Amino acid sequence: MSMPVSFAARVAGLGGWRRRVTLAALGAVAAAALPPLHLLPVMLLALPGLVWVWDGSRSRAAAFGAGWWWGLGWYSAGFYWIAYALLIEPEKFGWLIPFATLGLGGVVAVFTGLATLAAWLPRIPGPGRVLLLAATWTVAEWLRTFVLTGFPWNPLGSVWDGALPVLQAGALAGVHGLGLMTMLTFGLLATLTDPVSARTRRLALAVAALPPLAAWAWGEARLAANPTETIPGIRLRLVQPAVPQTMKWRDDVRERNFADTIALSLEPGFDAVTDVIWPETAASFFLDLDEGHRRMIAQAAPPGGLLITGAPRITPRGTTPLQIWNSLIAIDSAARVVGIYDKVHLVPFGEYVPLRALLPLSKITPGGVDFSSGPGPRTLDLPGLPAASPLICYEAIFPGAVVAADGQQRPQWLLNVTNDGWFGQSAGPLQHLAAARMRAIEEGLPLARAANTGVSAVFDPLGREIARLELGRRGVVDAPLPRALAEPPPFGRWGNGLPLALALVVAAAGFGMRRLGKA
Repeated sequence: MSMPVSFAARVAGLGGWRRRVTLAALGAVAAAALPPLHLLPVMLLALPGLVWVWDGSRSRAAAFGAGWWWGLGWYSAGFYWIAYALLIEPEKFGWLIPFATLGLGGVVAVFTGLATLAAWLPRIPGPGRVLLLAATWTVAEWLRTFVLTGFPWNPLGSVWDGALPVLQAGALAGVHGLGLMTMLTFGLLATLTDPVSARTRRLALAVAALPPLAAWAWGEARLAANPTETIPGIRLRLVQPAVPQTMKWRDDVRERNFADTIALSLEPGFDAVTDVIWPETAASFFLDLDEGHRRMIAQAAPPGGLLITGAPRITPRGTTPLQIWNSLIAIDSAARVVGIYDKVHLVPFGEYVPLRALLPLSKITPGGVDFSSGPGPRTLDLPGLPAASPLICYEAIFPGAVVAADGQQRPQWLLNVTNDGWFGQSAGPLQHLAAARMRAIEEGLPLARAANTGVSAVFDPLGREIARLELGRRGVVDAPLPRALAEPPPFGRWGNGLPLALALVVAAAGFGMRRLGKA
């Protein structure tokens, strides 16, 4: 073990810019484990390397910096696709690119910095320090779901997206539980270079290896025991118009885009479809107040079925204050509005400008009026369809917050409409898709997802892909609606309380292993 121990000691002894660059590079390398690359083996270097550098911390600032610099690399590499949105109008927003990627990465990395600081303070030696780090990391990721409105994009558990059996553990403890397992599995490998007994090393290796192996075995058994079932008499058509973002809101082409999307919806096979779903703001008109365009769009609603589309909504003329919502609207074949849902989680600087009175900035989406937030997650009753939980755009990335929690009936499916056309042929839409699939597994609910430029897809409640239309393609995909699990899985019942309880148990075990670090 002399060579690995020596290497670990050299890494721990890094200082100054070498320490910072190493940490940021390790975080950036770790991002290769995310969709679309799914290079999970990079975590064999990225997380042990983080632990080794963190071990060399001699002050609170250094302990915080270990997590912050690693997080800066992880988030900045994982968020690079945000730059595509700012290049839609480069003359107006291009200057924001470093602030939106490195800057946002730096802000979000505060959470990883707090995790490494909190785990360092008790100065637990041996494997116990990694158990405590896994626990504090999990708590920090949970805080990231709601602090400063929340932005839980690319939590650590996302690295398992390419391993569907392991993802099944999300039904038990959610994506944060998977993140806890990830830090334990890979972080504990760093302790194999510790100057401890062979027995302690074997214990650390067992604790590292058993959770993913058990998750894989349990996931395979769960998949085999729960074949996909579909709801008779329902066939969905997901429409992917692939309208370039630069053309979406131009007055001279809006009518043509609208007509083209209607024509696309009516392509061969329409007579076998019961309901049609368009993406977020696929209708760029205020349909609830616009009977003319509503009658046009009703042509794409199958007889007895619905056309469900994303569309903006506005207060009637003369009403004050003026408000606009990013909404989902269901229209029947008689052009009647039979269901409305208003987006709750709005994108800062995308749909509204926080602290507008202080910040001289424009929002990225068209128009000078900020969007208003809806009242909260809800179960939407739609004629002819099972009750649905609508999710607009990045509302699908919030674990434990995708179904109503106020006593409303349990929905039977998740309905996600989004416009990922902002992000081009980048990793962003694929990471977004992975997050949405994770919500299906956590809640035990099927998911239908219509995206402007892709990826449009249908997943069953175990995250198995039923249908898919690839990124950048224009077209439609038809699929049955899978049946929900009869009962919600543990995470669907108790939400983020489960991974937080697990984190508490792991933290207690970490404190209990103090003596092992000296063995």
